Amino acid sequence: MSPINVWRALLAGALAVGAAAVALPAHAAGAALTATFVQTSTWNSGYGADYAITNTGDAASSGWAVDFDLPAGTTVTSSWSSVRTTTGNHYRFTNVAWNGAIAPGATVRFGFNVANLGVPANCLVNGAPCAGGSTPTTPTTPPVTTSPTSTPPTSAPPTTTPPTGSIVDVSTAVELSAALAAARPGQTIRMAPGTYNGAFLARTPGTATAPITLTGPVTAVLTNPESSGTNPGCSVPAAGFDPGYGVWLYEAAYWKLSGFTVAGAAKGIMIDASPHVTIDGVYVHDIGDEGVHFRRSSADGVIQNSRIERTGTGQPQYGEGIYLGSANANWSCYGNTGGIDASDRVQVLNNVVGPDVAAEHVDVKEGTVAGLIRGNTWNGTGIAGQNSADSWLDVKGSNYVIADNTGTFRAPGVFANGYETHNPTAGSGCGNIFRGNRSDLGGVGAWAINVTSTSKCAGNLNVVYGSNTVTNATSGLTNIAVTPGQ
Repeated sequence: MSPINVWRALLAGALAVGAAAVALPAHAAGAALTATFVQTSTWNSGYGADYAITNTGDAASSGWAVDFDLPAGTTVTSSWSSVRTTTGNHYRFTNVAWNGAIAPGATVRFGFNVANLGVPANCLVNGAPCAGGSTPTTPTTPPVTTSPTSTPPTSAPPTTTPPTGSIVDVSTAVELSAALAAARPGQTIRMAPGTYNGAFLARTPGTATAPITLTGPVTAVLTNPESSGTNPGCSVPAAGFDPGYGVWLYEAAYWKLSGFTVAGAAKGIMIDASPHVTIDGVYVHDIGDEGVHFRRSSADGVIQNSRIERTGTGQPQYGEGIYLGSANANWSCYGNTGGIDASDRVQVLNNVVGPDVAAEHVDVKEGTVAGLIRGNTWNGTGIAGQNSADSWLDVKGSNYVIADNTGTFRAPGVFANGYETHNPTAGSGCGNIFRGNRSDLGGVGAWAINVTSTSKCAGNLNVVYGSNTVTNATSGLTNIAVTPGQ
């Protein structure tokens, strides 16, 4: 063959290959997930951990499921940012509504606490190995740590140097405990992302002009699943006593709590004898009893722009989302010198409460007065109905304004009425004003606003304005006369 013919033949072959290459199908975009296990804290009988799920693909995921096995005798005791199911020693965690879509290159996390020290094996994410390759060999004993484990601390160890400065950055549970113990007016304690397992107690008050701030991103998760030690009575701080609270302010006025998450605790955020506390933009979920509690005359507080769900996981009858004051039977412990728990003038603003809040979304206790509950969203799905907790709000306090809230109910759950008033003590449950509330009772609830007594409130009646609306009620808007306007 002549050189020119050889050249023509090669050119024809190259063109043919190029044409074949052009004809190949385009690469299909898709999500590719990996899941990485990280122990975030350890103690002598268990540990806390996260799984970080990363999308290494080139399209967003639509959801995820992480499966793994734990050795016999090791169990998950609590979890957050996920839905957990268990079959024997096999655990599956799936996304919740807000963290299933993972953008390319992004990471989401879910966490859990474990009793005993075995670690996960046979991890799969969406049915594929968590490492993204072949099934990894996973140890069945905990990794070696550089320092001995211990029970989660309730205060800074003696060797920890107290932090100073107007901004204190912390990234471990020990650092956080030390910062809380050493907090001073005007200081900001800033948490890095991660899980903080321990008993986090603050006792130093700020001032009106120099409040103390505890802040962090939603990925800074405070957890405290089990109480320990001896309760000295009436839940006051004492050496060696851990009540299982996620965050505990005791005689600590003028604090601001913002941004972070409390999950997997026996109780969520407890405010005791601490007036002028503001809670802003926190996420509280998977709590054994109540989510947020203003107690011991913690007056003039605010909780706003926050999200509370899945409370009452340990005791549904005590699983209130937000709790204001104390029942009169507990005033001997939590009342002031006059006997009443005067957690007065607390404002509950623009929060989302539910689903799966097992008791009332807000329980307003007798003896409290003059609060404001406005602009909130109640999702009643999952109300347990135990201990007569079968409404979004039970208002036993007096002279509250309940306005511009939106409530819904859908099965499952036990639901009697949207809002209820009760009068357990003389003069309580009176003078409350309801205006502009929108209620969808799901075809189950009777009244949007049920006022149990008018005779007990003579001279200070509860008022239901015509600006309230209701749909899907078995009885109607309210059982008392509607006041026109407003």
